[in-house]
Amino acid sequence: MKVNICYKKIIFFSLCLFLSSFLFSEEALPFGYAKIKLGMSVDEVKQALKDDLQFGYRGDRDVSLLPGDNRVLIETDATSNGYSFLDRCWFQFYNGKLYIITINMSQQKMDHYSVFDKLCKKYGNPKSLDPEKSTWQNDSVIMSLEKPLTLKYTDKVVFDKLQEESHANKSVADMSRENFLEGL
Repeated sequence: MKVNICYKKIIFFSLCLFLSSFLFSEEALPFGYAKIKLGMSVDEVKQALKDDLQFGYRGDRDVSLLPGDNRVLIETDATSNGYSFLDRCWFQFYNGKLYIITINMSQQKMDHYSVFDKLCKKYGNPKSLDPEKSTWQNDSVIMSLEKPLTLKYTDKVVFDKLQEESHANKSVADMSRENFLEGL
């Protein structure tokens, strides 16, 4: 009888802990800012930027190609926009899909601590923290707040793939270097 009561108590407390994790859990990390989300096409981002004046998007003159295959960059400038909390923003694409959003906020209108505090309240403590950068991440998104006042969203899957390709290219270069040195 005493064992049965202990067993019921353990189940009850376990159930309470399990349910409280849902009630008090932080929000999932966002896939972007405003209506601009990671994974959008270049045309979708252009349209979202046109629809949202806070970014200061001026059209195709803000779009450029980056060195390398399938890389597009959109740069916006809202510094002359009197009501926006944003300064300059960059939207980087790989294979036609948005994979990095970089948002510089106006230091005259916003401060680092307020943004950091809000992110902690919404998403919990950062996974990593150093004097220059705070980082939150899950399997899909890396969100970082960098000093002085830059918020960055990165598609983790694409970023990891590009990092892996970069390391593979370095390995080939290292092997070529070794082969050259052996031939001396």
